[in-house]
Amino acid sequence: MQNDEKRIINQDEKNEDIKIINERNHKLNNVKELGNQEIPMPPEDIHFISIIGEIEGHIVAQPQKKATKYEHIIPQLLAAERDPKIKGLLILINTVGGDVEAGLALSEMINSMSKPKVSLILGGGHSIGVPLATSSDYSYIVPTATMTLHPIRMTGLVIGVPQTFRYFQKMQQRILDFILRTSDISREYLKQLMYETDEIANDVGTILIGQEAVECGLIDEVGGLDKAIAKLYELMES
Repeated sequence: MQNDEKRIINQDEKNEDIKIINERNHKLNNVKELGNQEIPMPPEDIHFISIIGEIEGHIVAQPQKKATKYEHIIPQLLAAERDPKIKGLLILINTVGGDVEAGLALSEMINSMSKPKVSLILGGGHSIGVPLATSSDYSYIVPTATMTLHPIRMTGLVIGVPQTFRYFQKMQQRILDFILRTSDISREYLKQLMYETDEIANDVGTILIGQEAVECGLIDEVGGLDKAIAKLYELMES
């Protein structure tokens, strides 16, 4: 009987030692990967998605670049739409742009979700990041963030035949139509900003900073994380 009790005590001690070792390894891994021992768990009623760096589509981005793979975001959006515990979606954006079709596909998917969604532009929402920002029910931009509007361009491609030019026109029209459908900017003003020649050196387009993006009707409001989360809960409750 005493031997059985000793075995139980020894096993409990071993289990406690294993638990301590696992906790220590978990903290060390957090410090190594994120620079912090403890990571607060977000509430289950909101799903957070971050879109950073370059939007990677059908072609793999260069290894030295930060990239958001659209095949990683699509399953998250599908799961968020289907999960009854998730009541809203918060999209954090800091992107330089990237693959046009991948970015537009993500924008359409976000826009078609039935659950409330709020977007927040942190550093930048450039190029195809513009429709990603306007795809939500309500959009915010921090005062120092920027948005770059410009026509579709492809490095190294020379438009040598009419068919190629028409293809670019159709791609551009898809982006224009989506932005107009999901924001308050007018078609004439949007095209004017996209084809501005005095704003960007050696290029065509316009850079909007914080409040400017709101004044032209692209973004709903200037604000940070606190306002974005508060607005999402407001939409979820209504």
